[in-house]
Amino acid sequence: MPWPAALLPLAADVPDAPASVKEAQESVTEAASFIEQNWATWLSIGLRILLIVVIAAVIRSAVRKALTKLITRMNTSAEAVEGTALGGLLVNAERRRQRSEAIGSVLRSVASFLILGTAALMVLAALKIDLAPLLASAGVAGVAIGFGARNLVTDFLSGVFMIMEDQYGVGDKIDAGVASGEVIEVGLRVTKLRGDNGEIWYVRNGEIKRIGNLSQGWATAGVDVQVKPSENLSRIREVVKEVADAMAKESPWDERLWGPVEVLGLDEVLLASMTVKVSAKTMPGQQFAVERELRWRIKEAFDAAGIRIIGGAPALDEEEEAPADPSASVAAPSALANPASPQSLATAPIPPPAGPRITK
Repeated sequence: MPWPAALLPLAADVPDAPASVKEAQESVTEAASFIEQNWATWLSIGLRILLIVVIAAVIRSAVRKALTKLITRMNTSAEAVEGTALGGLLVNAERRRQRSEAIGSVLRSVASFLILGTAALMVLAALKIDLAPLLASAGVAGVAIGFGARNLVTDFLSGVFMIMEDQYGVGDKIDAGVASGEVIEVGLRVTKLRGDNGEIWYVRNGEIKRIGNLSQGWATAGVDVQVKPSENLSRIREVVKEVADAMAKESPWDERLWGPVEVLGLDEVLLASMTVKVSAKTMPGQQFAVERELRWRIKEAFDAAGIRIIGGAPALDEEEEAPADPSASVAAPSALANPASPQSLATAPIPPPAGPRITK
């Protein structure tokens, strides 16, 4: 069947085969020439990028290994003092371990960010990419993120400085203002406390404006003893000294007492009582237990010595009989004592009638 004339290809539409082959050859030749002219530059850029990446990886690995060795050495030094009275309380292994791990994590993250960030900028510079717009965009994005997450940044920076300055650690009893209790976990953003009633407080590090650490250094145990003003002060001092000497020789008080028990003197003198102040330097966090034990022993010693404590039971040899009430022997007035009173008249006998009596 003959094809319609409209469907037959025109002579102008048929490609020129020799011209197409010639153009393809020219394209291949130009590509080969371009590669031949620029391969050295490409190879140089590739080698430069590879060298930057390798150097960055080596530096990053070396820095991380050095930080790991430093953390291990810190933990080893903490284990060396573990088990002693002072070391077990102030520089315990768990506290030092968490502190060193937190510091090591921060340092590793900062080192990796700086090294890899610098390497990435050097790679972009090697590729002839203009870094000015990129740095400007990064600056604007950093400012926006800083304003949006300023509380998070504040918490993080506060946690970093708290850990690096060793303001407190696991096992310390602190007063953070918003909450108080024993530190059970220290993080870069949140500090976890256990309160006196067992509750757990999550305190943001940025919210802590002041910290009172009750577990560092030493503590003071103070006991106030109220006695009668007539007691002998020299005798009181001797009895307290005997109690303190006996307590300092017994376990576990020999470790909890870090100084002699002292009688500071009279704290208050009143008409009915006087207050004797007793104080002692103790291990941090043990002042309340020492105070309770001191009160117990002083009370027993004073009772044995016959020293009367205000509010306690009186000594047997000092009991005084109350004077007799003179009005106790006086009877209450009676209406019958007055013969003119109606009561007396009512009880008087009836007098016999006057005149002769009639009898049968």
